[in-house]
Amino acid sequence: MATTESIPPEAEPESHLSSLIYDLSNEVQEIMENMFKAITEINQNSSVIEEEMEKCKGSALERKRALDEERDNFQKAAYAVLDMLNRE
Repeated sequence: MATTESIPPEAEPESHLSSLIYDLSNEVQEIMENMFKAITEINQNSSVIEEEMEKCKGSALERKRALDEERDNFQKAAYAVLDMLNRE
């Protein structure tokens, strides 16, 4: 006659609880890995965005300098015209 080993009744809840904890642990680990991947992707995208912002900032500063120079030249020309008109 073959004997089958069965889990004692008091060990069943512990076994079930252990299985639940194991499954939960695996799910948490998977979620953490996905979060890490998302954080890595966010950091990479953030770096690209920061680089683009720096380029735009530099371009805006160059444009501001050009506009300031153009304004100064225009003002000098306007003052020269006013000076010529005042002499007459």
